[in-house]
Amino acid sequence: MPRSLPEENHLRSVIPGQIASLMARIDVDEVKALVKAILDADTVFVAGAGRSLLMLKAFAMRLVHLGLKAYVVGETSTPAIGPGDLLIAGSGSGVTKTTLAIVEAGHDRGATTCTITANPEGAISQVSDMVVEIPWPLTKISAPELSPQPPGSLFEQCMLVLGDDMVMRLMSELGTTPEQMRARHTKLE
Repeated sequence: MPRSLPEENHLRSVIPGQIASLMARIDVDEVKALVKAILDADTVFVAGAGRSLLMLKAFAMRLVHLGLKAYVVGETSTPAIGPGDLLIAGSGSGVTKTTLAIVEAGHDRGATTCTITANPEGAISQVSDMVVEIPWPLTKISAPELSPQPPGSLFEQCMLVLGDDMVMRLMSELGTTPEQMRARHTKLE
């Protein structure tokens, strides 16, 4: 029989508390280096699989709102990658085979590569120029003693929050206002 926790516990304590605790452990210098790489890049590409890719799609959208060129690998409108470009990959496990192949291809074509991962020792990090670690030990295995959330959820939540943190840093660096970002938001609805 599944254990039941009061809804208030999840909404007001467990999830926000776990996110805040894990975000506080991310190396700010790694984040600053990635923000600089984004600013230096001609074009930013994002890649990943599953929910990690969904978090990076949200980040790519915000980069476009900032006025930067950003694309999602695998979309039909994504152009070729090359020197001067930046590829940001996300993989909690650090070993996702499709993501590894994409990072290797980006590196082979002269792009700078960065991996956001919980496993900086994984194969993807080993072929990346930069790594931003979200220091969470488990992404595939359920460990109720560490987190009552489904496997991978905490990593993915922190990846989304990390993206928003970087957007705020980029807004400051670029002098971009919320009004300018709103003006670049889709107007097709």
